[in-house]
Amino acid sequence: MDETADAQGTAIGIGTVVALAFFAYGRYLDETIVGVETTTLAMAALAATFVALALLHGAYGRRDLALAHGLAAAGLGLFTFAASGPQALIGLGLLAASGAYIALVTVRTRDAARDAADSAGDPQR
Repeated sequence: MDETADAQGTAIGIGTVVALAFFAYGRYLDETIVGVETTTLAMAALAATFVALALLHGAYGRRDLALAHGLAAAGLGLFTFAASGPQALIGLGLLAASGAYIALVTVRTRDAARDAADSAGDPQR
């Protein structure tokens, strides 16, 4: 049996927990941590998660997904720190376009893996 580690799921889980912790701290305890709004810290944690995913995909040779996650991080960062409406729209556009690409590639990859398992007669499936 082939053992694989789902580093992507782990990175997403850790990033989400950190972002939610910042958000909860801001909601229930104090709106800032060391003078920085907790919502900004939560968004930065999610952007850092995208950066980590970009690095992981780059290390595994998936340059297309590395670029898409990098663009998602840039889009989220631009949206978070936007000083004007057009900057926010560009950030959202980057985030939406890269997110759509990531979703499409992920679904296609999982479908291909499932089809390969079915054609191989995998008893796990």
